[in-house]
Amino acid sequence: MRSRVSAADPTFPALHIRPERGWLNDPNGVCRIDGRYHVFFQFNPDSPRHDAIQWGHASSTDLLSWRSEPVALHPRPGELDAAGCWSGSVTDDHGVPTAVYSAVPDHAHNAQVVLARSDRRLLEWQQGTVAVVGPPTDPAISDVRDPFVFIAGGHRYAIQGAGHPEGRPQILAYGCDDLSAWTPLGALLTFDDPIAARTAPAQIWECPNLLQLGNRWLLIISLWQWSGTTHVLAGVRYLIGDLHAGPTRCSFVPTSGGAVDDGPTFYAPQVLALPDRALMWGWAWEQGRTEEQIDLAGWAGVLTFPRELSIVDDRLVTRPATELVGLRREQLSWSSKVGIGVVAFEIEASGPVSLVLVEEGREDVVVRVDGVARIFVDGSLVEVFTAGPPFTTRAYPSADRSWTVRAEPTDAVVWRLGL
Repeated sequence: MRSRVSAADPTFPALHIRPERGWLNDPNGVCRIDGRYHVFFQFNPDSPRHDAIQWGHASSTDLLSWRSEPVALHPRPGELDAAGCWSGSVTDDHGVPTAVYSAVPDHAHNAQVVLARSDRRLLEWQQGTVAVVGPPTDPAISDVRDPFVFIAGGHRYAIQGAGHPEGRPQILAYGCDDLSAWTPLGALLTFDDPIAARTAPAQIWECPNLLQLGNRWLLIISLWQWSGTTHVLAGVRYLIGDLHAGPTRCSFVPTSGGAVDDGPTFYAPQVLALPDRALMWGWAWEQGRTEEQIDLAGWAGVLTFPRELSIVDDRLVTRPATELVGLRREQLSWSSKVGIGVVAFEIEASGPVSLVLVEEGREDVVVRVDGVARIFVDGSLVEVFTAGPPFTTRAYPSADRSWTVRAEPTDAVVWRLGL
């Protein structure tokens, strides 16, 4: 997805999903249709600011090389999505790929669920004009959004994140075997659950994902916390537990939980449940760049590399997608006194290693790990995988500020990454 413009920008993460220009946030509608992976995302092509949100689109057959596709969903004046086509998911509805998304008619808290149907290439979309779920009527809920569709026991269900800036979060559940007629099934999970309250403190739970891994169910939620008159995106948590789904109720009982990612710039992931594995992409926002620098660059936000999820001993385990070894090119000759000299590389560590940005003798340690790890660097995006939760962060090289690895030569192998 890289052009001559981004090739001149050492901070641009060229091997990851992100268009050449504009704003990007949450991954949406991740799916695999007829052997091709599709990843949609919140997108403003006209500015690196969070505004005029629509669904951008990239596709791949191998999870390595991504093709930019036309914008899929557009805000439409006078329609339910006039103020934006916000986060949602894609399901294959009896052969018809269907986007299920949050449509906002104005900038009040009144998101509604709208459907958009596509051809099998996911290139031509017909956006609906009626809502299958309207704004909440419960006064305890001011915000509801981010519908996610899943299958359990041979039936189709959906969940939405919900909450109130002065209240408590919850996840709402629906039956939707018929995508055009949703049946409310109450709360999937509320803040009354002690494990959820301890693991995921927030006023609004958003971007929920629910999938089965083995004989357990995994719920992923992003934390929207309010502080005074503003909000904070406070990380992403997982809960492992049991799902009880039926025609009149759908509930989730957690038994354990933790952090999906320990880094400061990871949010709003979406998962893709496949027959043989589960994949996840997340949004990595900018950190350490001013608005003026972002405007000058012309882009903001990037999606992470795909990650594989599993449950081991009631704990979420995350590792880089198997295909990513296909990005490795030659091993780099390096020493702790010499910069890496490329914008995209992977460190395979077996002992203590530090990833450092060096500028005129000043060193900024971006990441330090003490044992086995894989560290991916692509422009300004850094993703670290160890035995614990991944760590996603941002740091910005330049003509005068270069990457260096501090480690014993026997403790680290460095690969150049490329296509």
